[in-house]
Amino acid sequence: MAGDSLLQQRLSLYSIPLVWLTAFLPGTFKTTLIMRHTQAFNNVTPRRNISRAVAEKSLPPDISAKILRLEGAHMNGNENLPIWFAAIIVGNMARLDNYTLNMLSLSYICGRMLYNYIYYQQQTELQGALRSTVFFICFAMPIYILLQSIPLIAAQRY
Repeated sequence: MAGDSLLQQRLSLYSIPLVWLTAFLPGTFKTTLIMRHTQAFNNVTPRRNISRAVAEKSLPPDISAKILRLEGAHMNGNENLPIWFAAIIVGNMARLDNYTLNMLSLSYICGRMLYNYIYYQQQTELQGALRSTVFFICFAMPIYILLQSIPLIAAQRY
């Protein structure tokens, strides 16, 4: 099948900008909400936009909560970029199977998108637990790649 041969190609490196995008988009949506619902947006001191926005008395509490959740998703995405980037680079250096790296890359991207969606929508402890479960499933993927790659790289002679 054509899809199988595509997944045998070295495509996992393309996951690096796509995973970056999953971290970037919640921040963009947060900024859009701030600009749409408040007068708090200030590009001179952009890191204070959230505190200014949620302090506005006219901001509906549900919008304030969404802004804070989007910021949380954005920060979590940024915190997870280094381990994903390292795993993909090391996995490719170790010459792990392309199919495996590609499937893990697709799974990780989809998992991070699901994580962001749940984070944005969550309102209950159960939904928060679901978000955490998705996080740990996703986090296991770069760890798996690293654990498979390290012995292969360590065995290489230079």
